Amino acid sequence: MTSARVYPATIAAAVEHELVIRKSRFLTRIAPVSSVEEAEAVIARIRKQAWDANHNCSAMVTGLLGDQARSSDDGEPSGTAGIPMLELLRRRELTDVVAVVTRYFGGVKLGAGGLVRAYSSAVSEALDRATLVRRAALRQVTIEVPHGGAGRIDNLLREWAVSHGATLGETTYAATVVLELWVPESALPRLADDLAAASAGSLTPVPGIERIVDLPV
Repeated sequence: MTSARVYPATIAAAVEHELVIRKSRFLTRIAPVSSVEEAEAVIARIRKQAWDANHNCSAMVTGLLGDQARSSDDGEPSGTAGIPMLELLRRRELTDVVAVVTRYFGGVKLGAGGLVRAYSSAVSEALDRATLVRRAALRQVTIEVPHGGAGRIDNLLREWAVSHGATLGETTYAATVVLELWVPESALPRLADDLAAASAGSLTPVPGIERIVDLPV
């Protein structure tokens, strides 16, 4: 059996963090994005807001597999800002994220090594404050349940999802209740067995499409 593909994670919401090193202020903003164009728009907006800063260095990783990456030193010595920031995003195994570090120079030069450490630390400390979102390929499953038993089965599925890497989807109410669950392919047989055991064999999960789903870490 082949193992499921592992996808890079992303972050749930934008974060900000400020670091002061030898009188220089490093203000980091990291945001989730869905494309290179969206990442560039974030960078442009921050540069406009921080027009008086000495540098607005940036790094981005985009694409489901994190296969698109760009960085900018924005006037810092080559390789001392953008690349260290990008390497930090790579090391954290993230994608669909853009990081901008705005530097206000405090009058003390840090040297190449000091700059690399400063920009890396700025991004690392900001990411420590972010809420991560992992991604997985999950199979849609629907379960048709009579109204009278829907609450019990819904509770069962919520508990089941937590321990099997699954997540609940939408619930549809009509003549019956249709519960939706997104499940790892490898867990489908277990779901069928557990539902059969909980319903004396009356409930059967119906598999549907597969898609990439964002899940809280």
